[in-house]
Order: sequence, then C-alpha cells, then structure tokens
Amino acid sequence: MGLIPRRPTGRPTPAPSPDEDHEDTMTSTQAEIDQSYSVSNDFFKLWLDENLHYTSAVYHGRDDISLEEAQENKIKRLYQFAEITPDKRVLDIGCGWGSALDVVSRLGAKEVVGITLSTEQLAYCKERRIPNATFLLQDYATYEPEQKYDALISIEMIDHLCSPAQQKEGLAVEIYRSYFNKLATWVKPGDCFGFQAILRNRIPRDREQLRDLQFTADVIFPGGLNPRIEELVAAISPRWELIELHMMRDDYRRTTAEWLRRFTLHEKEIRAKWGDQVFADYDRYLKACVRQFTLHQSGDVQMKLRRID
Repeated sequence: MGLIPRRPTGRPTPAPSPDEDHEDTMTSTQAEIDQSYSVSNDFFKLWLDENLHYTSAVYHGRDDISLEEAQENKIKRLYQFAEITPDKRVLDIGCGWGSALDVVSRLGAKEVVGITLSTEQLAYCKERRIPNATFLLQDYATYEPEQKYDALISIEMIDHLCSPAQQKEGLAVEIYRSYFNKLATWVKPGDCFGFQAILRNRIPRDREQLRDLQFTADVIFPGGLNPRIEELVAAISPRWELIELHMMRDDYRRTTAEWLRRFTLHEKEIRAKWGDQVFADYDRYLKACVRQFTLHQSGDVQMKLRRID
C-alpha cells in the first residue's frame, strides 16, 4: 500500500495485463499519478499535517508530540542519514508537495531539487517558493542530471515500481536493483542516501481484510506494490552499503490513526465538497491502514545507504 492515491471514484480500476507490466519499469504512469492528486490539495490539507507530508512520521516512542513535530522528526533523521550539510546539493526522488525539501532547506542545504510525476503537486511545489529549490516534472527512469548530487532522499516512492504481476514473475529484486543502480550514478562513491519505504509483511487471513486490501490495490493504489524488507536488502547490492536501519511499523500506525481522526472531524465538509463516495473510499482506506499496521500486515523502514565503488 503506497501512500500516493489516485482520484477516488468508488469503482475498481482494471489491473494492467502482465505484458503491460513487463514492459514498464515504473508501473504507476504519469496519468495515474496526476489522477492521484486531482482530488484537490484542499482535500488533503484537511487531514494531513500542516506541511502536507503523506508518509509515515517518526514519534521516537513519545506520546507528547503532535503529528507536525513527528513529521519534522522524520525529515531530520533522513537529513542525518543522507549526511546533508549546508554546502551540499540534494535530490528528492518523488518529492510530493515539497514537504521534505521544505524542511531540508530550513535545516541547511546549498541547493534542493525535487522530481515528481504529478503536475498538481509540481505547481504546488513551485508556489511554496522554497529557498534554493528547483522542482521538475520528471520520471526518475529517464532523468539524467547535468551534474552529480551530494546527497539523495526518497520517501515511499519505491512502492510504485513493481506491480503484483511482476512480483509474481519473480522480477521484484531485479526492478528494485535497477532503481538503486540508476540512483547510484547520480552521486559519488562515499555519498549517502536517506531512504524510506512502506513494507508488506503478513498476508491477511480474514476475508473482510483481504477485500479491504484488494480495494486499496484496485481503487486507491492500482499497479503498485510495497516491497518486502528482504527484497530491498538484496536489491541495494552491489552499489550501496546498508549503514543503518530503523523499522517504523508502529510509527505508521500512529500516523494513519491521526490522519483518520482528522479526516473524520471533517466528514460533513468532505461529503459536501467532494461527495459521499470520496468520503466512503477514504474512510475505508484509512481504517484499513490503521488495522494493517496494527496487525503487522504492513510496516515501514528508513535506511541509511552509502554509495560504494
């Protein structure tokens, strides 16, 4: 379950054929990503944090901090993992609404660049006027930077690279390795990568939970698949060394539970502006998220990776 939903319609989207999956490295197309955010930025502002992070926060086991502070904690750890300093150029692969680079810029960086496939998010990123920031409508698979970066970050973007059909064909590690190998060409040996991904863990045995999982895959995140931790560890070789790893399943449980709480508070407004079906779809999706992280069906991970020669 990658946290980049397409426009909720209430109607399952047909899965791509195995042949179509096999042709494309990235199974979430630009058209799908555009649909993901066409619901409205105002819709997401109602229930995400103030800076529009749509990924797991980091609570450090504390009960006395807000979602906003926990989201800042996430970027601070990735900033440290990537060994970013005020004299470095930083790339965010799958930059969303620019939330991570806003924090990175404030913490200190010479230049920050974000790439995204969402035209809606690109416009929002540019409106933010983040100091020393450049945002590009760009597929990572075809991106060729003019000069190397000093540090990389990417937050829960890898969930859109491998489809369920490709995973069944045994292609997951190969697809993820191609991703890590390509990113390695954008930095020098010794440079670091702050990486975060949602994980798939246990398969539900309950029929209702399986239907909710299918609903999420068909309506909210068609074409994508969360990696398993062992797939990622295998795929970073031979270009990256794993320096540090933090598992964050309970952090994501708390994050999605807070999203659900805020979402429910705005039920009347959401139904009035975007319709009953949108409310029903997202209510079902967020409740399923909380349950999946609670029952160890899904997880999350942050890694510090170092580029090796």
